[in-house]
This record gives sequence, structure tokens and C-alpha cells, in this order.
Amino acid sequence: MDERLAYRVLTGPDDRAFCERVSAALAEGYELHGAPALTFDGQRVIVAQALVLRREGEWR
Repeated sequence: MDERLAYRVLTGPDDRAFCERVSAALAEGYELHGAPALTFDGQRVIVAQALVLRREGEWR
């Protein structure tokens, strides 16, 4: 089943792998929803980014 969610939040360390996951979601038709949230866990920066699925015919 390949049903995409209308809303997703990606989280992880602020690294290339995280950026690749966000880039892949954008290529699949998602759009960024708001600014990313950042925190520091004592060793690294952790980021969260909300995404919403672009709907056909919808203007943003």
C-alpha cells in the first residue's frame, strides 16, 4: 500500500542524511510546513521539520 500521509514530521540529527530525507519528501510532493525546530542533546543538534502533502489544484 502506497498511501501517503497528508502530514509528516521528520526528526533526526542535523546531518546530510536528514537533509536527504527532507529533500526526498519534497520530491514526492510534500511542502515544508513552518520553520524547523532545533535542539541540542549535549552532543549534536537534533532537528524536526513538519511537511504537508501538496494537493492537486491547491494554491499555496
